[in-house]
Amino acid sequence: MAGTDSGNLKTVRLWRDAALRARKLRSNLRQLTLSSAGGCPGTDQLDSPDAPQLLLPANIGDIEVLNLGNNGLEEVPDGLGSALGSLRVLILRRNRFAQLPQAVAELGHHLTELDVSHNRLSVLGAEAVGALRELRKLNLSHNQLPALPAQLGALVHLEELDVSFNRLAHLPDSFAGLSRLRTLDVDHNQLTAFPRQLLQLVALEELDVSSNRLRGLPEDISALRALKILWLSGAELGTLPSGFCELASLESLMLDNNGLRALPAQFSRLQRLKMLNLSSNLLEEFPAALLPLAGLEELYLSRNQLTSVPSLISGLGRLLTLWLDNNRIRYLPDSIVELTGLEELVLQGNQIAVLPDNFGQLSRVGLWKIKDNPLIQPPYEVCMKGIPYIAAYQKELAHSQPAVQPRLKLLLMGQKAAGKTLLRHCLTEDRVEGKLGGGGQEKTYPPSPPPGSKGIEVTSWTADASRGLRFIVYDLAGDERYEVIQPFFLSPGALYVLVVNLATYEPLRFPTTVGSFLHRVEARVPHAVVCIVGTHADLCGEQELEEKCLDIHRQIALQEKHDAEGLSRLAQVVDEALARDFELRSASPHAAYYGVSDKNLRRRKAHFQYLLNHRLQILSPVLPVSCRDPRQLQRLRDKLLSVAEHREIFPNLHRVLPRSWQVLEELHFQPPQAQRLWLSWWDSARLGLQAGLTEDRLQSALSYLHESGKLLYFEDSPALKEHVFHNLSRLIDILNVFFQRDPSLLLHKLLLGTSGEAEAEGRAESSPLMAPPAPSQDALRATQLHHYVEGFLLHGLLPAHVIRLLLKPHVQAQQDLQLLLELLEKMGLCYCLNKAKGKPLNGSTAWYKFPCYVQNEVPHAEAWINGTNLAGQSFVAEQLQIEYSFPFTFPPGLFARYSVQINNHVVHRSDGKLQIFAYRGKVPVVVSYRPAKGVLQPDTLSIASHASLPNIWTAWQAITPLVEELNVLLQEWPGLHYTVHILCSKCLKRGSPNPHAFPAKLFEDEKDILKGQTDVFSLMAAQRRCESNDIVLHRVLSFDRRKLMVDGWLGRIRNLYSSSPAAKCSNSIGGRNALALQSVARCIGEDVRIGELLSQPRPEGVAEIICPKNGSERVNVALVYPPTPTVISPCSKEKIKILRVAQGSRRPDTTVCVSPYLLDSDIENTISVDIFPKVLHLTYGGLQNISDFRKRQQGLGPLVRPPTLRESAVGTITNSPNVVTPIWALPAAAETPK
Repeated sequence: MAGTDSGNLKTVRLWRDAALRARKLRSNLRQLTLSSAGGCPGTDQLDSPDAPQLLLPANIGDIEVLNLGNNGLEEVPDGLGSALGSLRVLILRRNRFAQLPQAVAELGHHLTELDVSHNRLSVLGAEAVGALRELRKLNLSHNQLPALPAQLGALVHLEELDVSFNRLAHLPDSFAGLSRLRTLDVDHNQLTAFPRQLLQLVALEELDVSSNRLRGLPEDISALRALKILWLSGAELGTLPSGFCELASLESLMLDNNGLRALPAQFSRLQRLKMLNLSSNLLEEFPAALLPLAGLEELYLSRNQLTSVPSLISGLGRLLTLWLDNNRIRYLPDSIVELTGLEELVLQGNQIAVLPDNFGQLSRVGLWKIKDNPLIQPPYEVCMKGIPYIAAYQKELAHSQPAVQPRLKLLLMGQKAAGKTLLRHCLTEDRVEGKLGGGGQEKTYPPSPPPGSKGIEVTSWTADASRGLRFIVYDLAGDERYEVIQPFFLSPGALYVLVVNLATYEPLRFPTTVGSFLHRVEARVPHAVVCIVGTHADLCGEQELEEKCLDIHRQIALQEKHDAEGLSRLAQVVDEALARDFELRSASPHAAYYGVSDKNLRRRKAHFQYLLNHRLQILSPVLPVSCRDPRQLQRLRDKLLSVAEHREIFPNLHRVLPRSWQVLEELHFQPPQAQRLWLSWWDSARLGLQAGLTEDRLQSALSYLHESGKLLYFEDSPALKEHVFHNLSRLIDILNVFFQRDPSLLLHKLLLGTSGEAEAEGRAESSPLMAPPAPSQDALRATQLHHYVEGFLLHGLLPAHVIRLLLKPHVQAQQDLQLLLELLEKMGLCYCLNKAKGKPLNGSTAWYKFPCYVQNEVPHAEAWINGTNLAGQSFVAEQLQIEYSFPFTFPPGLFARYSVQINNHVVHRSDGKLQIFAYRGKVPVVVSYRPAKGVLQPDTLSIASHASLPNIWTAWQAITPLVEELNVLLQEWPGLHYTVHILCSKCLKRGSPNPHAFPAKLFEDEKDILKGQTDVFSLMAAQRRCESNDIVLHRVLSFDRRKLMVDGWLGRIRNLYSSSPAAKCSNSIGGRNALALQSVARCIGEDVRIGELLSQPRPEGVAEIICPKNGSERVNVALVYPPTPTVISPCSKEKIKILRVAQGSRRPDTTVCVSPYLLDSDIENTISVDIFPKVLHLTYGGLQNISDFRKRQQGLGPLVRPPTLRESAVGTITNSPNVVTPIWALPAAAETPK
């Protein structure tokens, strides 16, 4: 272990990181790092015929640490052994050695540390191993060793040995002679039983035998009494022997991914245990043996079959982390609130409906996951906001009486002319006049509603007056022009009624009339409840009606079956990959799930299972309805009421609210404020006082009303947070105005608004000397307004004063107009063309652009650089292009909203219907959307830029914020399936119509699978099978997942990001590969897509990767990996984040000032340098204040370089423990940062 001073578990975890441990041990040694003179670093992965050459400098006899890693060497330089008489540490990792070089044997008499990991060793020479008599640390991991020589047991001074990720089936008997061995890693090998030789290693403190098929442990494992850290993940253990409970020194124990159904009763003897992972086992009851472990700090019980949590859990008073996600827990004991030290509490994926009283006492919880539970008290919307909001809710509930408000959102959707509006009118009427007679009864017709010209109409329907049950009915128009705004109204907890016109329905039209709507709802609201209603039943014969209803039912079943089978096949592929050894999966970059760890594969399988368990809840059968038949309408009403009464389907209908919150909502909708478009914060605060809410308690109430869709309150928007938009019906009317494409109606509305202003001015300035306006002036005004309407319908352009005319009588004052325009920008419907953010226009007219109205498919050519596009630059620059592919469905309105969201990042833009040309600073960017053309060519959205290879980092900086904005929008579609690829620059330069995509193995297989399908539903299922998220092309650095999961500082990073659900840690920490942190991200319940290279750091020591097209062409790694891994969304730009990290009492705190546009690499460096007693400032290209930074991020100034450490210098730093080299890569032509 780390020594006697490492008793603190947090420190122990940190020392499990071999890189930090090695850096600490070698900090005062004389070091030398050599790079090859011929060939590129990383050519070991390319099998280059040109062997790299190393030139030894003179006078190296005093060197104590020699690093020859990442050079692609097959042999070491001649004379190396004789020239290094003082050498103590030799690093040969990431080369191409097939056996230990002879120089190693020559250095053996004084060598204390040897690292030969990540090579091609298939055998260890007995003579070379026997010569390493003084060796204390040996790393042989990630090789191809089938066995170890017996001479290894003669290394009596050996303290640390890593032989993980090899092909070992057994260990030599001589292992028992390693009496000083304290750390042993044998994970990811082919052991079939626990090696009994290890039982003789009485000094062993750390042991990892994970991912071996041990199937059991020996009874006398108790002989390892010094063991402190034991990792047995994925060892196929069904039970634990009683002797296991004698390991009294254990502090950290990993038993996840086994088949354990119970723990021995003597397990409670492990009183020193601080971290225990029992995730992914078969536990049906909470192990009683855990309750006496008073020192336990971290407990992981995810993905078991637990149904309850004992009240005695309060005895675990030191518990900091508790993960109980994905079980069957129905309630939590009241005593859980006594765990006041909890910092992480993960409960998602259970069946919890009510949280205990005083749950808000858990105020220290930073990592909180509660989704996928049928919560009613507190309501789901409150719980998702976090512990402080739960505390406010429970406090308010104690101050006022509880109230149940049964109200359900009902959405009518379907194609145009499906009969939604008439159905809504018939449903919401109190009665339908007419007599119900026999066969000769006289049918009566309800009054015809006005033509449905609105995009969205809202009606309140009291369905059951005795219970006060009320439906809020949203009628969504089927016209495509309203698709931009309709997704805002698709929300969880609603009942969706899909309306189909049976009179015009044909089986071949199923994908457009039914299938596409189901996919859209599923992508936006997984597990939603959908009822299929067929209208115009009176226009169909009895047999025709039955056949059409049965066909809809059959095709829905087929679509769901094929989708589910596709997910099952994906899970099966994961199982097959798990059945293969990790090294076999990593042998070829073209293998499925290449480089993905067993841990991540299990997470992937769990994710597929989650999707299978959260399919749409489609009610059966299809209900045929005629609005002329009162009995059929009553049957539909009864059906909707019976569904709403199911507590398990709609738990939110039974949620309990504080009476004061309900009164506040009612006050907002009473005269006189009910007629107003919006209320100021102070107006709302006065209503809160009437409801009994003080100002500090009002915030939680408004937040709940916003989350539940009762009103709009944007507490995170500086421009809108002082206002409450309570009149949603008027806001919907305003939205409908902007999506009216009839030019005559628009012109008529403008003329009415103009005449109204003229009359007002005439009344205000009436004078006998004033003459009425001349007819020529009216004609001129009408002509001008006609041009405005044309510009709006063709290019989406409108000036602010014309918008004001359109919105009459909704908008009266200029303040109303400005506020509404801010709201429309917030919703992503328009942006201001000529107003810099936060600056006045100085009297000029503000013009607004609505991207959904742009008709020209591509922008004007003059908007691009020198009148050319990216293709014209292809021979002088490298093209960088990131492509998002949507095999199932493309979110309606996504491209238009994305066009608005990126406006703050670009300048000099020109928009087309399918393409955007713009600049980031002086760097050009192109955003393109390509609609689907059949099943074989799905919808794609790409973001591209270009630059010369030495300056390609500027292209990365140009597109990175745009990628992050798109990721934020895509998070609004949690059930959407899409893939992300980086297109090969070489293929693009050649003009290839089908450029290679990184990562690509399953992406290429997708086309092959689809070609073999003919049925439309088989095609859909095949698309499901073709997800390529878990592929990392060419090579992925291995990682030590066990070390990451328990790092003490990792929870602090998660807490830092937990304030924004969009912000996920997606890069590596401490130089680890991205797969490690993505595994951790999966552990905290987020679906992070592996294989999207944007979130990974560049592979260490790799300069080029292979494009398999055109003869395995090599591509520079800078064209595939960004300089720094991108985050999923930008952090807050309003405040500078200050992160204080304290790692144990031995090290002083390190304060790191992080720029407001936080990158994951900043966090990486923060953690990397926290062991040094020094304050480091992370800056962006020498920017001294936030305003300068914001200008450059918005594209108003030259782009800055990647972040740099102010105290650092480019190059390898030696003999200095207080300065750290930045982890990110700077461009070759860049100057040394000052």
